Amino acid sequence: MRKTFLTILCAAFTLMATAAQAQIGEASVTGGRVSGVVTNGIAAFKGIPFAAPPVGDLRWKPPQPVKSWTGVKMTGSYAASCVQDVTFVKLFGAPDAISEDCLYLNVWTPARSANERLPVMVWIYGGAFVGGMTSIPAYDGTALAEKGVAVVSVSYRLGVFGFLAHPELTKESGKGSGNYGLQDQIAGLKWVRENIARFGGDPSRVTIFGESAGGISVSMLAASPAAKGLFHRGISESGGNFGPARTANEGGATVPSLKVAETTGQAFLKRLGVADIAAARQLPAEKIQGVPGGQSGFWPVFDGDVLPGDEYELYQAKRFNDTPILIGTNSDEGITFVPGATQPAAFEASIRSGYGTKADIILAAYPHATVAESTQSARNIFRDATFAWHTWAWAVLQSQQGRGKAYVYYFDHRTPLSPNGAGHAAEIPYVFRTLGKFTGPAALVGAARPEDRAMSDLMSSYWVNFAKTGDPNGPGLPPWPAFTASSQTVMYFDAKTSARPAPNMTQIKALDEYFAWRRQQAKK
Repeated sequence: MRKTFLTILCAAFTLMATAAQAQIGEASVTGGRVSGVVTNGIAAFKGIPFAAPPVGDLRWKPPQPVKSWTGVKMTGSYAASCVQDVTFVKLFGAPDAISEDCLYLNVWTPARSANERLPVMVWIYGGAFVGGMTSIPAYDGTALAEKGVAVVSVSYRLGVFGFLAHPELTKESGKGSGNYGLQDQIAGLKWVRENIARFGGDPSRVTIFGESAGGISVSMLAASPAAKGLFHRGISESGGNFGPARTANEGGATVPSLKVAETTGQAFLKRLGVADIAAARQLPAEKIQGVPGGQSGFWPVFDGDVLPGDEYELYQAKRFNDTPILIGTNSDEGITFVPGATQPAAFEASIRSGYGTKADIILAAYPHATVAESTQSARNIFRDATFAWHTWAWAVLQSQQGRGKAYVYYFDHRTPLSPNGAGHAAEIPYVFRTLGKFTGPAALVGAARPEDRAMSDLMSSYWVNFAKTGDPNGPGLPPWPAFTASSQTVMYFDAKTSARPAPNMTQIKALDEYFAWRRQQAKK
């Protein structure tokens, strides 16, 4: 018995020593050495700088090389979020610290050594390009990393700080202006390429994934020459950007031309009360952030450089970063943005205002004879014109023009809080395996049910499989066929998860005719 006891004791000490040595607790990265926190087999490094603070003369400039440090930087907590309305930060339960000094990223890794070469998943947060942060509890990468991937989340500048275009800035760069937030994302991906192997990650198997503005960013990176070779698969949750440039209030158009964006920037400086960019760079961030309506008018720009132009046309010309993609939308996204009732007359007026000569086609596809119909149609056209058509068009173009396969999903998992369908962002905690940690408007309230946990395990398995191989399929999972222009099959995540024909195609086809018309109008 004594011998057995000693054997067990030695084995326990061996396991403890192995566990202590198994994780990567420190690493040398660009700029210096960092120390993380190891918990239950996952090493977390939070707040690693990947670029110089974009302050003072570096405001409204591409991200600059990170400043080196001496000693070992402790990376046990998140850095401050980029400047934004603090209400947005609090809404999602994130720490409320905000700062212009915000270009930091986070790494979670289950690797036991730097030689493991695990697939890497790089998260890009959403928030309409005016809000968002890596420190939202639902974005914690621990549980996803437990499935055998290294997870990275990257901060990027927002609102006027991330997307101000101005003739002076265009002249200064010689390449256009207004896409500093996207350039931050690209700088983060360059950091991953240069450093992730030290955390056991494989720099040749990088998947970018994001939701809403993050999903739109994935689409933009897929069309950006500046991002070429920095990622090898793309996942977009409720994203995509395949409409023509916005010049006024066109329905479904969000990305302005450089000329339009520069005009917006000039008007902003007038409201700010300064004569030029040099003077604006001297102002405190709080004054810039505080200008009424200053944040909502800023979005990525077709600058001719980072975003060369209409992505639909770039794909048609095979000018894109060709990788496998996994993309999709949620069934009731519009309720998040159109929560109240919409009168039939108001619905019709809004369609006629935004959809030009194609308004009748759109109105025919979206019933609106009663308040109930017009309310649902107002939500559905927001879903379709903002997310679903872009996703469908992206899948068609990728399957026709690219070598990488397209896998498309439709998230319709329903809960007591969302009996009519899944709201915007509702899929995030299922993917991250962080059910119960999402405090936003699409949150799952109360304890997760067995069917919620089963859905989370299913979706995270698909996502991780895709990151590993470029194909979400795996043992024990319902078959997920690739989308093609002829078959147009998508994976429904609902009570009977399975592959079925693409949903809402009457509406999608009407919008496709509308967007084709808009592209023709843009050429005149």
